[in-house]
Amino acid sequence: MALSDFDLVLFGGGGDLAMRKLLPAMYNRDRAQALPATARIICVGRQPWSREEFMRVVEENAKPHIAEKMFESVLWNRFCERLDYVTLDASDASTYPALAEKLRIDSIVTRVFYLATPPSLFATICNNLASAGLATSNSRVVLEKPLGRDLASAKQINAEVGRVFSESQIFRIDHYLGKETVQNLLALRFGNVLFEPLWRREWISDVQITIAEQLGVGNRMNYYETAGALRDMLQNHLLQLLCIVAMEPPVSSAADAVRDEKLKVLRSLKRFTPQALTHNVIRGQYRSGHVGGVAVPGYRKEQDANPTSRTETFVAVKAEIDTWRWAGVPFYLRTGKRMADSLAEVVVRFKQLPHSIFPQASGLAPNSLIIRLQPDEGLQLNLMAKTPGDGMRLKPVELELDFRETFKTPRMEAYERLLLDVLRGQLTLFMRSDELEAAWEWVEPVLKHWEAEEDDPIPYAAGTWGPAAASALIGRDGLQWREESLPEL
Repeated sequence: MALSDFDLVLFGGGGDLAMRKLLPAMYNRDRAQALPATARIICVGRQPWSREEFMRVVEENAKPHIAEKMFESVLWNRFCERLDYVTLDASDASTYPALAEKLRIDSIVTRVFYLATPPSLFATICNNLASAGLATSNSRVVLEKPLGRDLASAKQINAEVGRVFSESQIFRIDHYLGKETVQNLLALRFGNVLFEPLWRREWISDVQITIAEQLGVGNRMNYYETAGALRDMLQNHLLQLLCIVAMEPPVSSAADAVRDEKLKVLRSLKRFTPQALTHNVIRGQYRSGHVGGVAVPGYRKEQDANPTSRTETFVAVKAEIDTWRWAGVPFYLRTGKRMADSLAEVVVRFKQLPHSIFPQASGLAPNSLIIRLQPDEGLQLNLMAKTPGDGMRLKPVELELDFRETFKTPRMEAYERLLLDVLRGQLTLFMRSDELEAAWEWVEPVLKHWEAEEDDPIPYAAGTWGPAAASALIGRDGLQWREESLPEL
């Protein structure tokens, strides 16, 4: 589907997200000749840079984030011709005419305002765009997370942005939904007859969703100290993955058909009782340790850290979905920083055989489906097979689908795909306002419980898989996290 002409305006255009992700993503799409010849990217920031000064910033900060094999000087220079810069104070309406002078008035040119700013500025920017006459019927706005700190603030953002832009113009972005594997999960479930009859409580034992990072907070301490792992990762990324795993088949692939089913999952999540908050939610904070053989400090000793901080860097949750399809199937969600490995995966474990005809003394490993989102995107199906030789001895084997090897065409990164969807007006991979509020409704009791209690997060050594309490959480159900159940090499 060809793109119509556009002006893409990046608020926070000199910031980290624009330089590391957004500009490299648009360069890659330009390199693939996916952008209209006259399309432009206008970066907005408070720094009083000339265009020449801004382009030096782009050379120093965006160019290094383009993969070496993708970089070509001629194409880079062509892409840079699309870029412009406007000095603007987002909170000062009197500075918006400078932006208006840069935008084309032609009604066939789509305007996209990407707000890579703190959420406290979302309403201000939208109101100032409206006052300057820049928020037209052919405009779209992209909101980066965090979309609020709690239910009340999320509702406020939805209401204030919604006074300027209609719901069909608002794109609440979650870059995990742009990953190839997430969309292949939809294809796996709804494009094949094989799994859907098994995708239910009668055949599935449990589902594990993990997003683990070896990195610490780095230079994001000011943000992370006010967010923590629950707001930063669980309320959005993990819950969105859960929705795609657990949703009912939509009537079509249309945006609202898919989002209707995701919303039903969020509203079906079993609410936490006070007892469940104590037993089914684990929070931790990393201490000093070794990651990849390198000694690293604990969270409270990171640069600019609060030495008495109670901010969580790890969360594990046992969730349950009160529907006929999923009643009794536990969903274990886990995320953390300074973990033993960096990975994002969904593990669907099927139930044990009801009866084995084989004489092995030990039980046979249950089948499992592993959907890998990173570092390598792919699918892995674990089955039992007979070992070569005399006798009937079974051992686990793996059927692998590596997307990089199977599909030789270059892969788009998540932001590339999502930016294209914004420019096309395709809303399927973006959260609707009622989705956002339903996610906060489920998470908010956890936040209030933590605020009310006096205990610190459970410490865990950097370079491990988190607190022992997380293993106990899943162990009470006779289960193990996937890495704990793998055989020793």
